[in-house]
Amino acid sequence: MSATVFTAEEAKKANIELITEEAKGRQAVHDVVVAMRANRRRGTASTKTKADVALSGAKPWRQKGTGRARAGYKSSPVWVGGGVAFGPHPRDYSKKTPKKVKVLAFRKALSERILAGDVLVTDAFVVAEPKTKKFLALVAESAKDARKTLVIGNGFDENTFLAARNVRTAQLVRALDVNTEQLLAFDKIIVTKEALTTLSERLA
Repeated sequence: MSATVFTAEEAKKANIELITEEAKGRQAVHDVVVAMRANRRRGTASTKTKADVALSGAKPWRQKGTGRARAGYKSSPVWVGGGVAFGPHPRDYSKKTPKKVKVLAFRKALSERILAGDVLVTDAFVVAEPKTKKFLALVAESAKDARKTLVIGNGFDENTFLAARNVRTAQLVRALDVNTEQLLAFDKIIVTKEALTTLSERLA
């Protein structure tokens, strides 16, 4: 199986409109990636304040006459075992992004990778046996000198999926599911010809 560089001319033939203006879409890419990462945050970090810790509210010692600093309660944040001042509490980090911004960001990211020569096209991506070694050899044959490789297809058979699932330097993703962050996170992107049609439909 051989893979060839997907050029801007071929993108035009595949009805994929590229963004050639450098500034157009850059802010959209930033906004979408930030929102995606924020939406993955669980926001469950929680600490106890001085009102929440299970300690007595009694005054540790009398106000005057001991020679020590005055203290009002044992749950003070300055004491070991006391509450936490200004600590994290459960919150929602999610951000909403307009659909048009998402499409613009996706188009911009794909355009940049195509214009940089990082997108490769192949007829099909199939591993005959469910062996990691076979998968790595196929990736190395298609995308030489790439540390991380993204493979985009309309779908993958069970052998290909099983062969790739333990490989951290490569990822299989469907053309319907690939997102802006994934397009930017890999050195090379391998796309099957069938997946190109799906990508063009997503951008139509």
